[in-house]
Amino acid sequence: MSTVPPASGGPGGRHGGHLRDLPRRTYRFRILGMGLAALPLVVVLQDRAASWPYWAWAAFACLLWPHLAYVVAIRSRDPKRAELRNFLFDSLLAGSYASVLHFNVLPSVLLMSMATADKVNAGIRGLWLRSLPAMAVGLVGAGLFTGFAFEPETTMPVVLACLPIMVIHSLAVSLSSYRLVRQVQRQNLQLETLNRTDALTGLDSRAYWQSQAGHQLHRRHAKGQDATLLLVDVDRFKDINDRHGHALGDEVLQAVGQHVQRAALPAGHAGRLGGDEFAVALPVAAGDAAAVAERLRRDVEALRFERAPGLQVSISIGLATAADGDTELSDWMETADRALYAAKRGGRNRVVVLAGTGDGHD
Repeated sequence: MSTVPPASGGPGGRHGGHLRDLPRRTYRFRILGMGLAALPLVVVLQDRAASWPYWAWAAFACLLWPHLAYVVAIRSRDPKRAELRNFLFDSLLAGSYASVLHFNVLPSVLLMSMATADKVNAGIRGLWLRSLPAMAVGLVGAGLFTGFAFEPETTMPVVLACLPIMVIHSLAVSLSSYRLVRQVQRQNLQLETLNRTDALTGLDSRAYWQSQAGHQLHRRHAKGQDATLLLVDVDRFKDINDRHGHALGDEVLQAVGQHVQRAALPAGHAGRLGGDEFAVALPVAAGDAAAVAERLRRDVEALRFERAPGLQVSISIGLATAADGDTELSDWMETADRALYAAKRGGRNRVVVLAGTGDGHD
């Protein structure tokens, strides 16, 4: 019997990557499981004054097999498949325990059920089901040797010998499962961060920013809170990429993104919509937002880059206050987009504000 470390996925599918280090991870668990299984075996064999073949079999199964299985797996051309075969042999040994123990009820049921539970806990598709024929082969094969002797009574010494595997096995599996759960939680947090954050600039991703801006628009309608949207576009960004290369283009976007982030603090939300376009949702009136936008425009205009000393970066900004008719975020963004287009058409490097009525000014 072995205590299989919990995992997920299957050996042949897209989730099989977890099996790459399976022999190493299983090795210490197999030593523990087989070692604990030796306790009831020894007690029962002593009670029966068993002959040397029984003791030789027990020594192989409990002391030698864990190390042999590890060596076979790591020396195989395909260690993960070799380890899966080892799992099946573990079940064969667990089945043979019942016959060798003359079907002593508690240790026989305990060892076979825990061997099956290990396969279920491993999370490898179908492993527990594939292990059942191997367990039956072990039970019948050992039964042919023992004549299917039947002595089901379990004495108190045997009960006590079963306690360590019941307790320690359960705690070991629980601890391993806990570690796996914690790892999955950390990975989920990392994935959530990746989904929420634009990798290049560190700003909110488009989807996450839209959700935050949508909440702000809802608060505007529900509570009358001021809300102004800034759409920011880097002027002639394609020319920057063409003349200076994409590496410098990324540097420009990162620098602009830093200033956009500062403009959103402390209560706004800044995001990258894609390419060279950014957005900021601010819980302030148009006048205050226009001052923030003008300061952002000047900060970007002052940017300098060591690899391109002559490069002058500018941005165009379109502002739109949320109007009563802006029931959807797309309505609000459409107004801000018209303001941005007016800034571009008016010569770039400027701020244009549009109110809900569609009237605009620099």
